[in-house]
Amino acid sequence: MGDFAKEINASFTSERLKALLNIKFTSNWLDQIGSEILKPYNISEQQYNILRILRGAEKEMAVNQVKERMIQKSPNSTRLMDKLCEKKLIARSRCENDRRVVFVKISDKGLKLLEDIDMSEFDKYINRLSEKEAVKLSELLDKIRN
Repeated sequence: MGDFAKEINASFTSERLKALLNIKFTSNWLDQIGSEILKPYNISEQQYNILRILRGAEKEMAVNQVKERMIQKSPNSTRLMDKLCEKKLIARSRCENDRRVVFVKISDKGLKLLEDIDMSEFDKYINRLSEKEAVKLSELLDKIRN
C-alpha cells in the first residue's frame, strides 16, 4: 500500500474528497485483514465485536445495549447473535419483568475463543504511526463526526 490515488489509479476534485475516499478504502482494507484473521475461527468481524463487548461487560447485557456499542452497526445483529448462540459462544435469556427484553452474555466457550484469536496482525500496520500521530488521527476522525 502506498499513495491512495496511485493505488486506485484516480484523481480527485479536492483533497477533502480524496481524504474521505481514502478513509473508506482504508476501512475496507482493514476489514479484509480482520476477516482473514477470523476466518479459521468461523466468525465475522461483527460477531467478534459482539464477543468483545460481552467480555468487557462481565455480566449479561440487553441486546439493545450490545447493538449500541457495536463498532460496525449491523441491521442483522440479532441474526449475528443467533449464530453465536448456535455455536454456544453466548447465552441468551429473557428479562423476568419485561419479556420483550432479551439479555445475552458470553459463555466460557466464547471467552476461550477470544483468548485463542490473535489480532496482533493489526499491530504491524498501526505501529507505523507514532503515539502522537495516532492521537492526531483520532482527533481528526472525531472532528469529522462532530
